[in-house]
Amino acid sequence: MVEIGKKIKELRIEKGYTQEQLGKLLNVSTQAVSKWERGGTPDIELLPSIADVFDVNIDILFGREPKSVEMAIAQTLRQTTPEEGYKRAFKMCWAINAGLAHEETLIYDSLENIKYRDTDHKYFSKSVVDSGILNMRLAEDFRTFFLMPEPDGGILNKIESIEDLQRLFSVFADMNNLKIIFYMYTRLNTPVDATLISKNTDIDKEQVEECMKILEENNLVDITYIETAQGDVAVYTFRQECSVIPFLCFADEIHKKQMIDYWVQFERTKPLFY
Repeated sequence: MVEIGKKIKELRIEKGYTQEQLGKLLNVSTQAVSKWERGGTPDIELLPSIADVFDVNIDILFGREPKSVEMAIAQTLRQTTPEEGYKRAFKMCWAINAGLAHEETLIYDSLENIKYRDTDHKYFSKSVVDSGILNMRLAEDFRTFFLMPEPDGGILNKIESIEDLQRLFSVFADMNNLKIIFYMYTRLNTPVDATLISKNTDIDKEQVEECMKILEENNLVDITYIETAQGDVAVYTFRQECSVIPFLCFADEIHKKQMIDYWVQFERTKPLFY
């Protein structure tokens, strides 16, 4: 097992801190840091603060290195809040993009260094190669990431039915359906009836009821009935189907006219569908 003091010295040098700077960050003296690095051991209550300063898991201080990069990523994200975790995970996605591009300069160009010269423009990084597809939206206010390793036998034979896809696309192509979908996403986990949907979408109640039947047929809505003084009333709950969100985001991306390709790699030698 690695001595904690030696590991602290190693991490301090990696961060570029002097012993004095590290001491100030931890509210201890320079002499204390020096003592650790010469074989001493910090007080146990200081270990979380030391790990935080170096942005590592406490296990790292004891020389218990993760057995894989994947494990290191998982342990790092586990220690963050959900909000910070998603932001940090996206930076990790950028690292994945840079690494798969095999482009040295891209690896050292972080998201923060991308210059958004015009807020009307949206930046993208795209890679289409024989091994798979990668797409990132780098717009400062709206970022997405999609990665698909090439499935054995190609993409087309993994799609069950083109006819089913056509029916689904027709659902989203209908303006009333689309308005209801957007409204229902504001009321997740809340059953609502046709009257309330009609009021918030300006769609006739009878049309709402017809649309909801279509959405149920396409696995987007659950319909249940409750007893009231006026009889049974249908109420609708939008399913927890997060695939709809990427679907809408990519549709929006295709529609964008002002796109700038920050990084493009198109080196595919075989067809996308075979």
